Amino acid sequence: MIRYKINLLLALKNVGYNTNKIRKEKIFTEAQLQQMRDNKLLTQKALNKVCNLLECQPGDILEYVPDEINQIQ
Repeated sequence: MIRYKINLLLALKNVGYNTNKIRKEKIFTEAQLQQMRDNKLLTQKALNKVCNLLECQPGDILEYVPDEINQIQ
């Protein structure tokens, strides 16, 4: 399973992009903000925006963790 290593909204806030600024500047849609709150994976385009704003690589915010189901088999 792919999951986030960090809280995206908190990381964006730490570099000056709180949710009000994100909404005002229309950086992400409301649906994308909700996906971030729910720790659901974003589209490649949205992840690209996140990496651009955080000045990081995808590997800095994403990690692979084997599913328990796959480990049992």
